[in-house]
Amino acid sequence: MIDEHAIRALIGDVKTGRLSRRRFVQTIVGLGLTAPMAAQMLSASGVAAQPKAATFNPTKRGGGGQLKVLWWQAPTLLNPHFATGTKDQDGSRVFYEPLAGHDPDGNLIPALAATIPTLDNGGLGKDGTWVIWQLKKGVQWHDGKPFTADDLVFNWEYAADPATNASTIGAYRDIDRVEKLNEHSVKVVFKQPTPYWYEAFCQNRLVVPKHLFEAFKGAKSREAPANLKPVGTGPYKFVDFRPGDIVRGDINPNYHAPNRPFFDSIEMKGGGDAASAARAVMQTGEFDFAWNMQVEDDILRRLEQGGKGRAEIYPTGGIEHIQCNFTDPNREVDGERSSLKTTHPTLADAAVRQALGLLVDRGSIHEQIYGRGGQATANYLNAPSRYASRNIRWEFNVDKANQILDAAGWKRGADGIRAKDGKRLRFLYQTSTNAPRQKTQAIVKQACAKAGIDIEIKSVVASVFFGSDPANPDNYPHFYADLQMYNTSTGIDPLWGMRSFYSQEVATKDNKWSGRNVTRWRNEEYDRLWKAAETEMDPVKRAVMFIRMNDMVVQNGVVIPVNWRNGVAAATSRLRGMDLTGWDSNLWRLPYWYKA
Repeated sequence: MIDEHAIRALIGDVKTGRLSRRRFVQTIVGLGLTAPMAAQMLSASGVAAQPKAATFNPTKRGGGGQLKVLWWQAPTLLNPHFATGTKDQDGSRVFYEPLAGHDPDGNLIPALAATIPTLDNGGLGKDGTWVIWQLKKGVQWHDGKPFTADDLVFNWEYAADPATNASTIGAYRDIDRVEKLNEHSVKVVFKQPTPYWYEAFCQNRLVVPKHLFEAFKGAKSREAPANLKPVGTGPYKFVDFRPGDIVRGDINPNYHAPNRPFFDSIEMKGGGDAASAARAVMQTGEFDFAWNMQVEDDILRRLEQGGKGRAEIYPTGGIEHIQCNFTDPNREVDGERSSLKTTHPTLADAAVRQALGLLVDRGSIHEQIYGRGGQATANYLNAPSRYASRNIRWEFNVDKANQILDAAGWKRGADGIRAKDGKRLRFLYQTSTNAPRQKTQAIVKQACAKAGIDIEIKSVVASVFFGSDPANPDNYPHFYADLQMYNTSTGIDPLWGMRSFYSQEVATKDNKWSGRNVTRWRNEEYDRLWKAAETEMDPVKRAVMFIRMNDMVVQNGVVIPVNWRNGVAAATSRLRGMDLTGWDSNLWRLPYWYKA
Protein backbone atom coordinates (compact mmCIF):
# COMPACT_ATOMS: atom_id res chain seq x y z
CA MET A 1 0.00 0.00 0.00
CA ILE A 2 1.37 3.42 -0.98
CA ASP A 3 1.24 5.83 1.95
CA GLU A 4 0.82 9.45 0.82
CA HIS A 5 2.35 10.86 4.02
CA ALA A 6 5.38 8.59 3.73
CA ILE A 7 5.95 9.69 0.14
CA ARG A 8 5.74 13.36 1.13
CA ALA A 9 8.30 12.70 3.88
CA LEU A 10 10.64 11.07 1.35
CA ILE A 11 10.30 14.08 -0.95
CA GLY A 12 11.21 16.30 1.98
CA ASP A 13 14.32 14.20 2.57
CA VAL A 14 15.36 14.66 -1.07
CA LYS A 15 14.91 18.43 -0.74
CA THR A 16 17.12 18.57 2.34
CA GLY A 17 19.76 16.25 0.91
CA ARG A 18 19.19 13.42 3.39
CA LEU A 19 18.03 11.14 0.57
CA SER A 20 19.47 10.95 -2.93
CA ARG A 21 17.23 11.39 -5.95
CA ARG A 22 18.24 7.94 -7.22
CA ARG A 23 17.36 6.28 -3.91
CA PHE A 24 13.98 8.04 -3.90
CA VAL A 25 13.21 6.75 -7.40
CA GLN A 26 14.23 3.21 -6.39
CA THR A 27 11.95 3.39 -3.34
CA ILE A 28 8.97 4.62 -5.35
CA VAL A 29 9.47 1.93 -7.98
CA GLY A 30 9.48 -0.60 -5.15
CA LEU A 31 6.07 0.70 -4.11
CA GLY A 32 4.63 -0.11 -7.52
CA LEU A 33 4.98 3.15 -9.45
CA THR A 34 7.31 3.91 -12.35
CA ALA A 35 10.51 5.90 -12.48
CA PRO A 36 8.84 8.58 -14.65
CA MET A 37 6.10 8.98 -12.03
CA ALA A 38 8.73 9.35 -9.29
CA ALA A 39 10.43 12.02 -11.39
CA GLN A 40 7.14 13.85 -11.86
CA MET A 41 6.49 13.80 -8.10
CA LEU A 42 9.84 15.44 -7.47
CA SER A 43 9.32 17.97 -10.24
CA ALA A 44 5.87 18.91 -8.93
CA SER A 45 7.41 19.39 -5.48
CA GLY A 46 10.09 21.71 -6.79
CA VAL A 47 13.00 19.26 -6.97
CA ALA A 48 14.64 19.74 -10.36
CA ALA A 49 16.47 16.91 -12.10
CA GLN A 50 20.17 17.20 -12.67
CA PRO A 51 21.49 16.07 -16.06
CA LYS A 52 23.56 12.91 -15.95
CA ALA A 53 27.28 13.56 -15.85
CA ALA A 54 28.81 12.91 -19.25
CA THR A 55 31.09 9.88 -19.48
CA PHE A 56 32.77 11.35 -22.56
CA ASN A 57 34.12 14.90 -22.30
CA PRO A 58 35.66 16.00 -25.61
CA THR A 59 38.05 18.93 -25.73
CA LYS A 60 36.99 20.01 -29.21
CA ARG A 61 33.97 19.97 -31.48
CA GLY A 62 33.87 17.39 -34.28
CA GLY A 63 36.58 15.04 -35.42
CA GLY A 64 34.41 11.93 -35.33
CA GLY A 65 33.78 11.61 -39.05
CA GLN A 66 30.36 10.83 -40.45
CA LEU A 67 27.53 9.36 -38.38
CA LYS A 68 25.41 7.06 -40.54
CA VAL A 69 21.96 6.20 -39.24
CA LEU A 70 19.23 4.15 -40.85
CA TRP A 71 15.54 5.04 -40.55
CA TRP A 72 13.89 2.42 -42.72
CA GLN A 73 10.64 4.39 -42.44
CA ALA A 74 12.11 7.49 -44.04
CA PRO A 75 11.09 11.10 -43.30
CA THR A 76 8.90 12.77 -45.91
CA LEU A 77 8.99 16.31 -44.50
CA LEU A 78 11.10 18.27 -42.01
CA ASN A 79 8.63 20.59 -40.32
CA PRO A 80 7.94 19.16 -36.85
CA HIS A 81 4.56 20.89 -36.71
CA PHE A 82 3.34 18.72 -39.60
CA ALA A 83 4.82 15.43 -38.43
CA THR A 84 2.14 12.75 -38.05
CA GLY A 85 4.56 9.96 -37.21
CA THR A 86 7.86 9.24 -35.50
CA LYS A 87 9.87 9.23 -38.72
CA ASP A 88 9.12 12.89 -39.48
CA GLN A 89 9.61 13.90 -35.85
CA ASP A 90 13.01 12.21 -35.86
CA GLY A 91 14.03 13.68 -39.21
CA SER A 92 13.21 17.12 -37.83
CA ARG A 93 15.14 16.42 -34.61
CA VAL A 94 18.43 16.38 -36.55
CA PHE A 95 18.03 20.14 -37.05
CA TYR A 96 15.46 21.42 -34.54
CA GLU A 97 15.31 21.25 -30.75
CA PRO A 98 12.70 21.60 -27.98
CA LEU A 99 13.02 23.57 -24.78
CA ALA A 100 13.50 20.25 -22.98
CA GLY A 101 13.47 16.51 -23.60
CA HIS A 102 12.76 13.47 -21.43
CA ASP A 103 15.45 11.11 -20.19
CA PRO A 104 14.80 7.38 -19.56
CA ASP A 105 13.58 8.12 -16.03
CA GLY A 106 11.06 10.66 -17.28
CA ASN A 107 13.02 13.68 -16.06
CA LEU A 108 12.87 16.89 -18.09
CA ILE A 109 16.37 17.75 -19.33
CA PRO A 110 17.02 21.25 -20.77
CA ALA A 111 17.88 21.72 -24.44
CA LEU A 112 16.97 25.29 -25.44
CA ALA A 113 15.84 26.06 -21.89
CA ALA A 114 18.35 27.39 -19.37
CA THR A 115 16.58 25.65 -16.48
CA ILE A 116 13.54 23.49 -15.83
CA PRO A 117 10.68 25.40 -14.16
CA THR A 118 9.78 24.29 -10.63
CA LEU A 119 7.73 25.64 -7.76
CA ASP A 120 10.89 26.44 -5.81
CA ASN A 121 12.55 28.48 -8.57
CA GLY A 122 9.37 30.43 -9.24
CA GLY A 123 8.84 28.90 -12.65
CA LEU A 124 5.54 27.14 -11.93
CA GLY A 125 2.24 28.50 -10.71
CA LYS A 126 0.80 26.48 -7.82
CA ASP A 127 -2.63 26.58 -9.43
CA GLY A 128 -1.31 25.07 -12.67
CA THR A 129 -2.29 28.07 -14.81
CA TRP A 130 1.15 29.34 -15.82
CA VAL A 131 4.79 28.43 -16.33
CA ILE A 132 7.83 30.63 -16.91
CA TRP A 133 10.59 29.36 -19.19
CA GLN A 134 14.07 30.84 -19.02
CA LEU A 135 15.78 30.44 -22.39
CA LYS A 136 19.40 29.58 -22.97
CA LYS A 137 21.42 32.63 -24.03
CA GLY A 138 23.77 32.77 -26.98
CA VAL A 139 21.82 30.29 -29.11
CA GLN A 140 21.73 30.99 -32.84
CA TRP A 141 19.64 29.68 -35.69
CA HIS A 142 21.73 28.05 -38.39
CA ASP A 143 21.56 31.23 -40.49
CA GLY A 144 23.12 33.27 -37.67
CA LYS A 145 19.94 34.93 -36.40
CA PRO A 146 19.53 34.87 -32.59
CA PHE A 147 17.08 32.51 -30.90
CA THR A 148 14.84 34.63 -28.65
CA ALA A 149 11.54 34.70 -26.81
CA ASP A 150 9.91 35.98 -30.00
CA ASP A 151 10.39 32.52 -31.51
CA LEU A 152 8.46 30.90 -28.65
CA VAL A 153 5.58 33.35 -28.96
CA PHE A 154 5.44 32.70 -32.70
CA ASN A 155 5.48 28.89 -32.39
CA TRP A 156 2.39 29.08 -30.20
CA GLU A 157 0.62 31.43 -32.62
CA TYR A 158 1.61 29.28 -35.60
CA ALA A 159 0.61 25.89 -34.18
CA ALA A 160 -2.58 27.11 -32.49
CA ASP A 161 -3.94 28.69 -35.68
CA PRO A 162 -6.45 26.15 -37.09
CA ALA A 163 -5.66 27.35 -40.62
CA THR A 164 -2.06 26.13 -40.20
CA ASN A 165 -3.38 22.57 -39.80
CA ALA A 166 -0.49 21.69 -37.51
CA SER A 167 -0.41 18.17 -36.08
CA THR A 168 0.87 19.79 -32.86
CA ILE A 169 -2.21 22.00 -32.41
CA GLY A 170 -3.37 19.94 -29.43
CA ALA A 171 -0.31 20.99 -27.43
CA TYR A 172 -0.91 24.70 -28.02
CA ARG A 173 -4.59 25.50 -28.46
CA ASP A 174 -5.36 25.56 -24.72
CA ILE A 175 -2.72 28.22 -24.09
CA ASP A 176 -4.32 31.62 -23.50
CA ARG A 177 -1.19 33.57 -24.31
CA VAL A 178 2.59 33.40 -24.38
CA GLU A 179 4.06 36.58 -22.92
CA LYS A 180 7.54 37.76 -23.78
CA LEU A 181 9.03 38.88 -20.44
CA ASN A 182 12.39 39.74 -21.98
CA GLU A 183 14.59 38.46 -24.81
CA HIS A 184 15.27 35.21 -22.96
CA SER A 185 12.17 34.43 -20.92
CA VAL A 186 8.51 33.77 -21.64
CA LYS A 187 5.44 33.21 -19.51
CA VAL A 188 3.00 30.63 -20.82
CA VAL A 189 -0.48 31.33 -19.46
CA PHE A 190 -3.02 28.53 -19.81
CA LYS A 191 -6.76 28.92 -20.24
CA GLN A 192 -7.29 26.57 -17.31
CA PRO A 193 -5.28 24.55 -14.74
CA THR A 194 -2.89 22.38 -16.74
CA PRO A 195 -1.16 19.41 -15.07
CA TYR A 196 0.66 18.59 -18.32
CA TRP A 197 2.29 22.03 -18.53
CA TYR A 198 5.38 20.63 -20.28
CA GLU A 199 3.50 19.44 -23.37
CA ALA A 200 4.03 22.64 -25.37
CA PHE A 201 7.60 23.31 -26.59
CA CYS A 202 8.96 20.03 -25.16
CA GLN A 203 9.84 16.55 -26.41
CA ASN A 204 8.78 16.38 -30.09
CA ARG A 205 7.10 19.80 -30.05
CA LEU A 206 10.23 21.35 -31.53
CA VAL A 207 10.80 25.08 -32.02
CA VAL A 208 10.99 26.58 -35.53
CA PRO A 209 12.29 30.10 -36.40
CA LYS A 210 9.81 32.95 -36.57
CA HIS A 211 11.74 34.85 -39.23
CA LEU A 212 11.41 32.00 -41.75
CA PHE A 213 7.85 30.87 -41.01
CA GLU A 214 5.89 33.99 -40.07
CA ALA A 215 4.97 34.67 -43.71
CA PHE A 216 3.51 31.14 -43.91
CA LYS A 217 1.32 31.06 -40.82
CA GLY A 218 -2.19 29.85 -41.51
CA ALA A 219 -3.48 28.77 -44.91
CA LYS A 220 -0.08 29.17 -46.62
CA SER A 221 1.69 26.93 -44.09
CA ARG A 222 2.42 24.11 -46.55
CA GLU A 223 4.13 26.51 -48.97
CA ALA A 224 7.08 27.41 -46.73
CA PRO A 225 10.44 26.48 -48.32
CA ALA A 226 11.75 25.66 -44.85
CA ASN A 227 9.30 22.75 -44.63
CA LEU A 228 11.88 20.86 -46.70
CA LYS A 229 15.00 22.94 -45.97
CA PRO A 230 15.12 23.38 -42.19
CA VAL A 231 17.04 26.10 -40.39
CA GLY A 232 17.20 25.09 -36.75
CA THR A 233 19.33 25.42 -33.63
CA GLY A 234 20.46 21.79 -33.50
CA PRO A 235 23.87 20.12 -33.76
CA TYR A 236 23.72 19.74 -37.55
CA LYS A 237 22.98 22.20 -40.37
CA PHE A 238 20.90 21.24 -43.36
CA VAL A 239 22.72 19.98 -46.47
CA ASP A 240 20.28 17.82 -48.42
CA PHE A 241 16.88 16.16 -48.18
CA ARG A 242 15.20 13.77 -50.57
CA PRO A 243 11.79 12.84 -49.10
CA GLY A 244 11.49 9.15 -48.46
CA ASP A 245 15.20 8.63 -49.13
CA ILE A 246 17.90 10.64 -47.36
CA VAL A 247 18.61 13.49 -44.93
CA ARG A 248 22.10 15.00 -44.69
CA GLY A 249 23.56 17.53 -42.31
CA ASP A 250 26.96 19.03 -41.54
CA ILE A 251 28.27 19.98 -38.13
CA ASN A 252 26.96 23.24 -36.68
CA PRO A 253 30.18 25.14 -35.81
CA ASN A 254 28.20 27.47 -33.52
CA TYR A 255 26.28 24.84 -31.59
CA HIS A 256 25.41 26.06 -28.11
CA ALA A 257 26.77 23.02 -26.20
CA PRO A 258 30.57 23.34 -25.80
CA ASN A 259 32.66 20.86 -27.81
CA ARG A 260 29.58 19.15 -29.24
CA PRO A 261 28.73 17.34 -31.44
CA PHE A 262 31.40 14.67 -31.87
CA PHE A 263 30.54 13.73 -35.45
CA ASP A 264 31.39 16.00 -38.38
CA SER A 265 28.27 15.14 -40.36
CA ILE A 266 25.20 12.97 -40.30
CA GLU A 267 23.48 10.91 -42.95
CA MET A 268 20.00 9.57 -42.23
CA LYS A 269 19.18 6.97 -44.87
CA GLY A 270 15.66 5.76 -45.50
CA GLY A 271 14.08 2.82 -47.22
CA GLY A 272 14.37 -0.93 -47.00
CA ASP A 273 12.92 -2.80 -44.07
CA ALA A 274 13.73 -3.48 -40.43
CA ALA A 275 15.50 -6.78 -41.09
CA SER A 276 17.86 -5.32 -43.69
CA ALA A 277 18.47 -2.35 -41.38
CA ALA A 278 19.44 -4.68 -38.54
CA ARG A 279 21.91 -6.50 -40.80
CA ALA A 280 23.36 -3.21 -42.09
CA VAL A 281 24.32 -2.28 -38.52
CA MET A 282 24.93 -5.55 -36.68
CA GLN A 283 26.33 -7.70 -39.49
CA THR A 284 28.02 -5.52 -42.13
CA GLY A 285 28.65 -2.39 -40.04
CA GLU A 286 27.65 -0.20 -42.99
CA PHE A 287 25.62 1.98 -40.63
CA ASP A 288 26.21 3.02 -37.03
CA PHE A 289 22.61 2.98 -35.80
CA ALA A 290 19.19 1.79 -36.95
CA TRP A 291 15.85 2.76 -35.51
CA ASN A 292 12.77 0.69 -34.67
CA MET A 293 13.89 -2.89 -35.04
CA GLN A 294 10.58 -4.48 -35.97
CA VAL A 295 12.39 -7.79 -36.36
CA GLU A 296 11.75 -11.14 -34.72
CA ASP A 297 13.83 -11.45 -31.58
CA ASP A 298 15.53 -14.68 -32.68
CA ILE A 299 16.96 -12.86 -35.73
CA LEU A 300 18.37 -10.11 -33.51
CA ARG A 301 19.96 -12.67 -31.20
CA ARG A 302 21.69 -14.40 -34.11
CA LEU A 303 23.01 -11.08 -35.42
CA GLU A 304 24.34 -10.14 -31.97
CA GLN A 305 26.45 -13.30 -31.93
CA GLY A 306 28.59 -11.83 -34.72
CA GLY A 307 30.00 -9.29 -32.26
CA LYS A 308 29.77 -6.22 -34.53
CA GLY A 309 26.64 -4.75 -33.02
CA ARG A 310 24.02 -5.00 -30.33
CA ALA A 311 20.30 -4.59 -29.83
CA GLU A 312 19.44 -1.60 -27.64
CA ILE A 313 16.26 -2.49 -25.72
CA TYR A 314 14.46 0.04 -23.53
CA PRO A 315 10.97 0.39 -21.98
CA THR A 316 8.40 2.62 -23.68
CA GLY A 317 4.74 3.57 -23.63
CA GLY A 318 4.36 2.12 -27.13
CA ILE A 319 1.36 -0.03 -27.97
CA GLU A 320 1.03 -2.19 -31.08
CA HIS A 321 -2.71 -2.26 -31.66
CA ILE A 322 -5.46 -2.94 -34.18
CA GLN A 323 -7.95 -0.14 -34.83
CA CYS A 324 -11.56 -0.58 -35.92
CA ASN A 325 -12.96 1.94 -38.39
CA PHE A 326 -16.28 3.35 -37.17
CA THR A 327 -17.03 4.93 -40.56
CA ASP A 328 -17.45 3.42 -44.02
CA PRO A 329 -14.13 3.33 -45.93
CA ASN A 330 -15.85 2.28 -49.16
CA ARG A 331 -18.47 5.00 -49.38
CA GLU A 332 -17.53 8.48 -50.55
CA VAL A 333 -19.37 11.54 -49.26
CA ASP A 334 -18.40 15.03 -50.43
CA GLY A 335 -15.15 13.69 -51.85
CA GLU A 336 -14.18 11.90 -48.64
CA ARG A 337 -14.18 8.23 -47.72
CA SER A 338 -14.30 7.20 -44.05
CA SER A 339 -16.48 10.28 -43.62
CA LEU A 340 -18.16 11.15 -40.34
CA LYS A 341 -21.39 11.26 -42.33
CA THR A 342 -21.22 7.47 -42.67
CA THR A 343 -21.32 4.49 -40.32
CA HIS A 344 -19.43 1.27 -40.85
CA PRO A 345 -21.87 -1.34 -42.19
CA THR A 346 -20.62 -4.22 -40.01
CA LEU A 347 -18.12 -2.94 -37.44
CA ALA A 348 -20.88 -0.73 -36.03
CA ASP A 349 -22.14 -3.95 -34.39
CA ALA A 350 -20.45 -4.22 -30.98
CA ALA A 351 -20.73 -8.02 -31.16
CA VAL A 352 -18.49 -8.09 -34.23
CA ARG A 353 -15.86 -5.96 -32.51
CA GLN A 354 -16.07 -8.10 -29.38
CA ALA A 355 -15.53 -11.24 -31.44
CA LEU A 356 -12.53 -9.72 -33.20
CA GLY A 357 -10.96 -9.00 -29.81
CA LEU A 358 -11.19 -12.71 -28.95
CA LEU A 359 -9.55 -13.71 -32.24
CA VAL A 360 -6.18 -12.03 -31.65
CA ASP A 361 -3.75 -14.63 -30.26
CA ARG A 362 -1.54 -12.28 -28.26
CA GLY A 363 0.33 -15.15 -26.62
CA SER A 364 1.52 -16.62 -29.90
CA ILE A 365 2.31 -13.18 -31.31
CA HIS A 366 4.50 -12.43 -28.31
CA GLU A 367 6.27 -15.80 -28.25
CA GLN A 368 6.77 -16.21 -31.99
CA ILE A 369 7.48 -12.61 -32.98
CA TYR A 370 8.31 -10.03 -30.30
CA GLY A 371 10.19 -11.86 -27.54
CA ARG A 372 12.34 -9.23 -25.76
CA GLY A 373 10.61 -6.58 -27.84
CA GLY A 374 7.41 -6.44 -25.82
CA GLN A 375 4.74 -8.02 -23.65
CA ALA A 376 1.24 -9.28 -24.46
CA THR A 377 -1.36 -6.88 -23.07
CA ALA A 378 -5.08 -6.20 -22.92
CA ASN A 379 -4.58 -2.49 -22.24
CA TYR A 380 -4.08 0.36 -24.67
CA LEU A 381 -2.57 2.49 -21.89
CA ASN A 382 0.19 0.56 -20.09
CA ALA A 383 2.72 3.12 -18.86
CA PRO A 384 3.42 4.88 -16.58
CA SER A 385 2.14 2.01 -14.46
CA ARG A 386 -0.19 4.05 -12.26
CA TYR A 387 -2.39 4.47 -15.34
CA ALA A 388 -2.51 0.75 -16.26
CA SER A 389 -5.97 -0.74 -15.73
CA ARG A 390 -6.37 -3.95 -13.76
CA ASN A 391 -9.96 -4.32 -14.95
CA ILE A 392 -9.24 -5.99 -18.29
CA ARG A 393 -7.72 -9.33 -19.22
CA TRP A 394 -6.95 -10.56 -22.70
CA GLU A 395 -8.35 -13.82 -23.94
CA PHE A 396 -7.91 -15.86 -27.12
CA ASN A 397 -11.06 -17.93 -27.60
CA VAL A 398 -12.34 -18.91 -31.04
CA ASP A 399 -15.30 -20.85 -29.62
CA LYS A 400 -16.48 -17.86 -27.61
CA ALA A 401 -16.14 -15.58 -30.65
CA ASN A 402 -18.34 -17.98 -32.65
CA GLN A 403 -20.96 -18.03 -29.89
CA ILE A 404 -21.09 -14.22 -29.78
CA LEU A 405 -21.54 -13.96 -33.54
CA ASP A 406 -24.20 -16.69 -33.55
CA ALA A 407 -26.15 -14.89 -30.82
CA ALA A 408 -25.92 -11.61 -32.73
CA GLY A 409 -27.50 -13.17 -35.82
CA TRP A 410 -24.45 -13.42 -38.06
CA LYS A 411 -25.04 -16.64 -40.01
CA ARG A 412 -22.51 -18.59 -42.06
CA GLY A 413 -23.12 -18.78 -45.80
CA ALA A 414 -22.26 -21.60 -48.18
CA ASP A 415 -18.68 -20.34 -48.34
CA GLY A 416 -18.40 -20.24 -44.55
CA ILE A 417 -18.39 -16.43 -44.35
CA ARG A 418 -20.90 -14.95 -41.96
CA ALA A 419 -23.52 -12.45 -43.13
CA LYS A 420 -26.52 -10.56 -41.80
CA ASP A 421 -29.05 -8.43 -43.67
CA GLY A 422 -27.02 -8.87 -46.83
CA LYS A 423 -23.79 -7.61 -45.23
CA ARG A 424 -20.83 -9.99 -45.09
CA LEU A 425 -18.08 -10.10 -42.47
CA ARG A 426 -15.27 -9.37 -44.89
CA PHE A 427 -12.61 -6.89 -43.77
CA LEU A 428 -9.61 -5.19 -45.30
CA TYR A 429 -6.84 -5.26 -42.66
CA GLN A 430 -3.91 -2.95 -43.43
CA THR A 431 -0.59 -2.10 -41.84
CA SER A 432 2.91 -1.08 -42.83
CA THR A 433 5.29 -3.45 -44.57
CA ASN A 434 7.55 -5.35 -42.19
CA ALA A 435 7.87 -9.00 -41.24
CA PRO A 436 6.48 -8.93 -37.66
CA ARG A 437 3.37 -7.09 -38.79
CA GLN A 438 2.75 -9.38 -41.74
CA LYS A 439 3.20 -12.39 -39.43
CA THR A 440 0.75 -10.83 -36.96
CA GLN A 441 -1.73 -10.29 -39.80
CA ALA A 442 -1.41 -13.95 -40.79
CA ILE A 443 -2.06 -15.14 -37.22
CA VAL A 444 -5.17 -12.95 -36.94
CA LYS A 445 -6.44 -13.93 -40.41
CA GLN A 446 -6.16 -17.63 -39.58
CA ALA A 447 -8.14 -17.27 -36.35
CA CYS A 448 -10.80 -15.09 -37.97
CA ALA A 449 -11.37 -17.71 -40.68
CA LYS A 450 -12.32 -20.19 -37.94
CA ALA A 451 -15.05 -17.77 -36.85
CA GLY A 452 -16.46 -17.11 -40.31
CA ILE A 453 -14.73 -13.77 -40.84
CA ASP A 454 -12.86 -13.23 -44.10
CA ILE A 455 -9.75 -11.05 -43.81
CA GLU A 456 -8.03 -9.46 -46.78
CA ILE A 457 -4.48 -8.49 -45.87
CA LYS A 458 -2.89 -5.31 -47.18
CA SER A 459 0.62 -4.04 -46.47
CA VAL A 460 1.69 -0.51 -47.36
CA VAL A 461 5.28 0.65 -47.70
CA ALA A 462 6.12 2.29 -44.38
CA SER A 463 7.09 5.65 -45.87
CA VAL A 464 3.64 5.81 -47.48
CA PHE A 465 1.61 4.37 -44.58
CA PHE A 466 3.15 6.84 -42.12
CA GLY A 467 3.40 9.63 -44.68
CA SER A 468 2.20 13.13 -43.82
CA ASP A 469 1.04 14.21 -47.28
CA PRO A 470 -2.70 15.05 -47.11
CA ALA A 471 -3.02 13.89 -50.73
CA ASN A 472 -1.81 10.38 -49.81
CA PRO A 473 -4.86 8.07 -49.57
CA ASP A 474 -2.83 5.14 -48.23
CA ASN A 475 -1.59 6.70 -45.00
CA TYR A 476 -3.07 5.67 -41.68
CA PRO A 477 -4.91 8.96 -40.92
CA HIS A 478 -7.07 8.50 -44.04
CA PHE A 479 -7.88 4.95 -42.81
CA TYR A 480 -9.36 3.69 -46.07
CA ALA A 481 -9.65 0.17 -44.66
CA ASP A 482 -11.79 -1.65 -42.08
CA LEU A 483 -8.96 -2.55 -39.71
CA GLN A 484 -5.44 -1.23 -39.41
CA MET A 485 -2.49 -1.86 -37.13
CA TYR A 486 0.55 0.08 -36.01
CA ASN A 487 2.47 1.16 -32.94
CA THR A 488 1.99 4.46 -31.17
CA SER A 489 3.23 5.86 -27.87
CA THR A 490 0.78 7.07 -25.26
CA GLY A 491 3.49 9.38 -23.95
CA ILE A 492 4.98 10.45 -20.65
CA ASP A 493 1.60 11.97 -19.79
CA PRO A 494 -1.41 10.06 -21.17
CA LEU A 495 -3.33 13.20 -22.12
CA TRP A 496 -1.57 13.37 -25.49
CA GLY A 497 -1.99 9.69 -26.32
CA MET A 498 -5.58 9.47 -25.17
CA ARG A 499 -6.42 12.49 -27.31
CA SER A 500 -6.56 9.92 -30.12
CA PHE A 501 -10.16 9.13 -29.12
CA TYR A 502 -11.38 12.66 -28.40
CA SER A 503 -14.21 13.68 -30.73
CA GLN A 504 -12.71 17.04 -31.68
CA GLU A 505 -9.57 15.27 -32.90
CA VAL A 506 -11.21 13.28 -35.72
CA ALA A 507 -9.08 13.21 -38.88
CA THR A 508 -11.07 14.70 -41.76
CA LYS A 509 -10.65 16.19 -45.19
CA ASP A 510 -11.32 19.65 -43.70
CA ASN A 511 -8.30 19.43 -41.37
CA LYS A 512 -6.18 17.69 -44.03
CA TRP A 513 -6.32 14.48 -41.99
CA SER A 514 -4.13 16.02 -39.26
CA GLY A 515 -6.48 15.01 -36.42
CA ARG A 516 -5.28 12.26 -34.10
CA ASN A 517 -8.62 10.41 -33.86
CA VAL A 518 -8.34 8.17 -36.91
CA THR A 519 -10.86 5.52 -35.77
CA ARG A 520 -13.57 8.22 -36.01
CA TRP A 521 -15.12 6.85 -32.78
CA ARG A 522 -17.02 9.47 -30.81
CA ASN A 523 -18.41 9.16 -27.30
CA GLU A 524 -19.75 11.93 -25.06
CA GLU A 525 -18.73 10.25 -21.79
CA TYR A 526 -15.20 9.78 -23.06
CA ASP A 527 -15.02 13.42 -24.15
CA ARG A 528 -16.13 14.57 -20.68
CA LEU A 529 -13.48 12.40 -19.01
CA TRP A 530 -10.72 13.62 -21.32
CA LYS A 531 -11.66 17.27 -20.78
CA ALA A 532 -11.75 16.74 -17.01
CA ALA A 533 -8.30 15.10 -17.03
CA GLU A 534 -7.00 18.07 -18.97
CA THR A 535 -7.40 20.29 -15.88
CA GLU A 536 -7.45 17.87 -12.93
CA MET A 537 -4.50 18.68 -10.66
CA ASP A 538 -5.09 15.78 -8.21
CA PRO A 539 -2.87 12.98 -9.59
CA VAL A 540 -4.95 10.20 -8.00
CA LYS A 541 -8.25 11.43 -9.46
CA ARG A 542 -6.55 11.97 -12.79
CA ALA A 543 -5.19 8.41 -12.86
CA VAL A 544 -8.70 7.05 -12.26
CA MET A 545 -9.93 9.09 -15.24
CA PHE A 546 -7.28 7.69 -17.57
CA ILE A 547 -7.97 4.13 -16.43
CA ARG A 548 -11.64 4.63 -17.23
CA MET A 549 -10.74 6.02 -20.68
CA ASN A 550 -8.56 2.99 -21.37
CA ASP A 551 -11.34 0.64 -20.33
CA MET A 552 -13.83 2.42 -22.58
CA VAL A 553 -11.77 2.22 -25.77
CA VAL A 554 -10.87 -1.44 -25.15
CA GLN A 555 -14.27 -2.66 -23.97
CA ASN A 556 -16.02 -0.81 -26.81
CA GLY A 557 -13.71 -2.46 -29.32
CA VAL A 558 -12.36 0.82 -30.62
CA VAL A 559 -8.88 -0.70 -30.44
CA ILE A 560 -7.58 -4.22 -29.90
CA PRO A 561 -4.27 -4.01 -28.01
CA VAL A 562 -1.76 -6.55 -29.29
CA ASN A 563 1.67 -5.96 -27.73
CA TRP A 564 3.09 -3.45 -25.26
CA ARG A 565 6.24 -2.65 -27.14
CA ASN A 566 9.73 -2.18 -25.82
CA GLY A 567 11.86 0.11 -27.88
CA VAL A 568 14.42 -1.83 -29.89
CA ALA A 569 17.21 -0.21 -31.89
CA ALA A 570 20.46 -1.52 -33.35
CA ALA A 571 23.88 0.02 -32.74
CA THR A 572 27.44 -0.86 -33.63
CA SER A 573 29.60 -2.02 -30.76
CA ARG A 574 31.53 1.28 -30.61
CA LEU A 575 28.58 3.71 -30.63
CA ARG A 576 27.89 5.35 -27.28
CA GLY A 577 25.96 8.17 -25.62
CA MET A 578 22.48 7.56 -27.07
CA ASP A 579 20.76 7.19 -23.66
CA LEU A 580 17.64 5.89 -25.41
CA THR A 581 14.32 6.67 -23.77
CA GLY A 582 10.77 5.57 -24.34
CA TRP A 583 9.53 9.10 -23.68
CA ASP A 584 11.27 10.98 -26.49
CA SER A 585 12.92 10.64 -29.88
CA ASN A 586 15.84 8.24 -30.34
CA LEU A 587 17.76 11.39 -31.32
CA TRP A 588 16.99 13.39 -28.19
CA ARG A 589 20.69 13.25 -27.15
CA LEU A 590 22.15 13.42 -30.66
CA PRO A 591 24.73 16.13 -29.76
CA TYR A 592 26.21 13.71 -27.20
CA TRP A 593 26.59 10.62 -29.38
CA TYR A 594 30.16 9.42 -29.90
CA LYS A 595 32.28 6.42 -30.79
CA ALA A 596 34.49 4.75 -28.20
